[in-house]
Amino acid sequence: MATRWTEQKRRYRRYKARTERLPANYHTAIDALERYLEFFGPGKGDSLLSMLEDLADLFEQSAANGTPIREIVGEDPVEFAEAFLRNYPEGQWITRERERLTSAIERAAGEDTGNEGTSR
Repeated sequence: MATRWTEQKRRYRRYKARTERLPANYHTAIDALERYLEFFGPGKGDSLLSMLEDLADLFEQSAANGTPIREIVGEDPVEFAEAFLRNYPEGQWITRERERLTSAIERAAGEDTGNEGTSR
């Protein structure tokens, strides 16, 4: 477990070093996206790091190609972030809560109709 945590810290530091080398406006944009994605994204370290590394790849390639930030994220950065997050559902708290809600409703509907089990 300690080794895994240490490796995750190393990966995060490498990710941060990559983002710090970006041009200032790309760095500012990726920092803002990172904050949002960390809040709403995967809670599992490996999943979160994979997502952030993919984001860094996107911004590095875009900076190298001279792609304007608005072409990367579009006019609605929240919409971009939400679409990006959908590629990383594993470990998201919202995914777990959606599954919990769906399961509870399915159980409740089964209790009402007698088609499903009656456990709570």
